[in-house]
Amino acid sequence: MKEFGVHSEVGKLRKVIVHRPGLEMRRLTPSNCKDLLFDDVIWTHKAQEDHDIFVNLMKNDYGIQVMRVHELLEDVVSEAEGRAYILDRKLTPFDVGVGGALELREWMNEMDSATLVTHLIGGLTMSELPQDLYPISREAYGANEFILPPLPNQLFTRDSSSWIYNGVTVNPMFWTPRRKETLHLNAIYKYHPEFKGGDFAVWWGDPDVDYGSAMIEGGDVMPVGNGLVLIGMGERTTYQAVSLLSQKLFKDGAATHVLAARMPRDRASMHLDTIFTFCDRDLVTIYEQVVDRIQPISYRPGKNGALDVKVENEGWIDSVQKAMGLKKLRAISTGGNDFDQEREQWDDGNNVVALEPGVVVAYDRNEWTNEKLENAGVTVLKIPGSELGRGRGGGHCMTCPVLRDSV
Repeated sequence: MKEFGVHSEVGKLRKVIVHRPGLEMRRLTPSNCKDLLFDDVIWTHKAQEDHDIFVNLMKNDYGIQVMRVHELLEDVVSEAEGRAYILDRKLTPFDVGVGGALELREWMNEMDSATLVTHLIGGLTMSELPQDLYPISREAYGANEFILPPLPNQLFTRDSSSWIYNGVTVNPMFWTPRRKETLHLNAIYKYHPEFKGGDFAVWWGDPDVDYGSAMIEGGDVMPVGNGLVLIGMGERTTYQAVSLLSQKLFKDGAATHVLAARMPRDRASMHLDTIFTFCDRDLVTIYEQVVDRIQPISYRPGKNGALDVKVENEGWIDSVQKAMGLKKLRAISTGGNDFDQEREQWDDGNNVVALEPGVVVAYDRNEWTNEKLENAGVTVLKIPGSELGRGRGGGHCMTCPVLRDSV
């Protein structure tokens, strides 16, 4: 039986899902990148080279099993059941119009697996269609109109699903341009041989369900061990989702304490992992200007399935230290001075991913932050960040751990 489960933030990482940039990145332009939640366009070829360095470091130097989204999806759509699951939900009249739900569905169903996955992630324009499909729409809207929008944020595999101890959540995401990413991950968990019938639970989430205001993204979710889960509530994760997920985790005995971080709803605190990540058992890196404004809120099991909710009096660092039972939680504030801190926060200085205790991957451009980490005894494995970093996400954002040891 294959093993799954994430039992800490820094234990030995054994299995992880990533996504190599592809056609979706080449679709980004100065006129559409903001709508697709990117601040800038990306040089795709260089981003691919940088991502390959990241993957090879994990695989070759640390023996981690690295699974790529596009390869997993190719296996899924190679089987009729998996292909139908995705196309039935991707090519609806609400998404592609009446004709698309019929004619486009039939045409895409005949694609080979690699081509189909390229367009599922990379999008599809009018100019890429056969001449007899959408002839009026092509004339009305233009050749570069998207029928299927690209998913450049698929790069950030942390967000669309979250492994919490012996199970996973399939996340209802906040912004519309990201929601089909969740469909892809759910299809992988349901139909890919690596996961199908696996010994893990699906704690919460289903792409077929409208969750209303209950939105959650994996960059806010950190299972740190001993039944404790840290969850950020900021720009993209709502209190409705946190309370529902907490209730489910408690009911199934998966967790005993959820410590939520109520953050300012702004770009600087998009996710908890953009301002706070673990580097070792008792060491975190923080963006102090935002962390100091966090309001910690504890969720614990109450009577008859209810929640016991408590607003904590201590600050975030003290609350995490107490919840984890640590004598001292060391915190490194990134940057060398105010200018360095602001710049390296923008360049994801806080968004490091631990491969094992005291060993993290970081962008090479964040020199001040990396020096501080090294001075604290952390081994910093530097990868190029000139292009990947334009997406505003570091190694933590770009990895979805599937199997990680406890500490």
